[in-house]
Amino acid sequence: MHTDLSPVIAATAQWLTRAYPASGGALAEALCEVQARQAVTVAARLRYPSPMDVALLGVAGPGGSARLDWITGADGVTPTDQDADAWRTWVDEVVASWAACLLTDPALAEPAVTALAGGGPSAGTPAEFRRLLAPDDADRRAAALLRHPDLVAPVAALHHAGLTARLDPGQALVA
Repeated sequence: MHTDLSPVIAATAQWLTRAYPASGGALAEALCEVQARQAVTVAARLRYPSPMDVALLGVAGPGGSARLDWITGADGVTPTDQDADAWRTWVDEVVASWAACLLTDPALAEPAVTALAGGGPSAGTPAEFRRLLAPDDADRRAAALLRHPDLVAPVAALHHAGLTARLDPGQALVA
């Protein structure tokens, strides 16, 4: 059983960058991946804030990418090597949706990172998530598809209400 969120973060970030790839070469791919990973990290830490939540995730599993693939139209692609796509079983739909929300809506990204800052072991600092919170022009160009609200809307809309409820200051920030 995994005691951290790294498999879910890696798989979900990989799914996002494959569904909404960078254009412009290796540097753009790296910048896009960093932004996806930062958004997914924030989303995963919000979704699974305690060690018990992470342990339960390890037992139950995150659910996989099947519904996300269907929504983005990638479900018809048959992999030639089933083992090569085993990472898709670690994709978390809610985390992917929340990350898409954070990437396309700065008004949600800021309070999400702030919520982590008071969260103990899963805490993060705004500097740690600079490319998510304050992307420069190169970041925006590299992740143009990933940050485009209309393109990621079907994924972001899946669990947008859950994210806004999670960030509601009137509620406790523990799930």
